[in-house]
Amino acid sequence: MATEQPSTPRFFVLEHEAWGAHDTMFDRASPANFAAAPRCPVCGTILGMRLWLPPYQGEVELYGKAFGDFMDGPAYDILISERMAEAFRADGLTGLQGFHPVEVTRVRVRRKNPQPLEVPRYFVASPCFGRAAVDEARSRLRIREPMTCAECRSIAVNSIHGLSLMPGTWAGEDVFRPRGIQGFIFVSERFASFVQRHALTNMKLIPTEEFVWDTSRLGPPPDASGSH
Repeated sequence: MATEQPSTPRFFVLEHEAWGAHDTMFDRASPANFAAAPRCPVCGTILGMRLWLPPYQGEVELYGKAFGDFMDGPAYDILISERMAEAFRADGLTGLQGFHPVEVTRVRVRRKNPQPLEVPRYFVASPCFGRAAVDEARSRLRIREPMTCAECRSIAVNSIHGLSLMPGTWAGEDVFRPRGIQGFIFVSERFASFVQRHALTNMKLIPTEEFVWDTSRLGPPPDASGSH
């Protein structure tokens, strides 16, 4: 009898859902406190933006019909609603750190609403830096500066036209920033199911193999015709 092979894990890039029914954005108060940016412990390369420190304060801007459960935060942080934070913990998901309450100093509503809306309580959380590594050979990238460190595997890219992770490098986190391209948040298939099950809002989950980041409209690299 043949042994059933385990399926390959699927991953998604997490983004804010602009122009959606729950389009909500956050603007931190100024001045704000920041710590030094994280660095690779081996080569010293800066791995991201400086870390946001207390007090966690800022304005919430509502562009949709109702407040969302997710917002991009300052630096590498995100903001999530209290119901999302509670569900994340209750369901045993991993990869978010912090969960510090945010003081909303002002609310701006950018469209007319027939009745006042209750602002959710928000928390700031930090996606962890995971061990999962972007597989350059199986991803479709226009690389500006190649990898020089086997630990952080940081590369500089001009455009992305699909991403894959190196098999065996993922440690099981549900939310994480991968080695190689730390500027994007990856989430697991379990997280995608979690979002759907709890009807969480203001999030767009893009399968990694379909993810495109090409602000200069360079198009896919010449050798991008093959499959992952």
